[in-house]
Amino acid sequence: MEKKKVLFVCIHNSARSQMAEAFLKSLAGDRYEVQSAGLEPGVLNPLVIEVMAEVGIDIANEKSKSVFDLYKKGEQFDYVITVCDEASAERCPVFAGASNTIHWSFTDPSRLEGSPEDKMKMVRRIRDRIKSRIEEWLKTGP
Repeated sequence: MEKKKVLFVCIHNSARSQMAEAFLKSLAGDRYEVQSAGLEPGVLNPLVIEVMAEVGIDIANEKSKSVFDLYKKGEQFDYVITVCDEASAERCPVFAGASNTIHWSFTDPSRLEGSPEDKMKMVRRIRDRIKSRIEEWLKTGP
């Protein structure tokens, strides 16, 4: 059976889409070929690297990728899942040629305020919401 191709997209490809990519690979990498990319690729968020390591997933060596580079290569995906928050939804990139486009809204970790401890708690919540959403999608969907 051929693996379905999934692309997770957000603005910077530095947090939410990276977590989503890592979780889908971890939970169902045998059924899905997974990538992530962003409109304005940035640098991986260190808090995200840390909270993913807490659940046994190492993304420290991942690089932020451009959605435009994938488009120029002619990549095709069965599912494109945008993970921008509602405040950034209008800037969240679309990817032409996807069979199915889905939007899941998650808070942008780069916009969090508060003490380092508060930020870590919030990033853990975002991580756990992303994992739950992927588990739900795998049970009900594709």
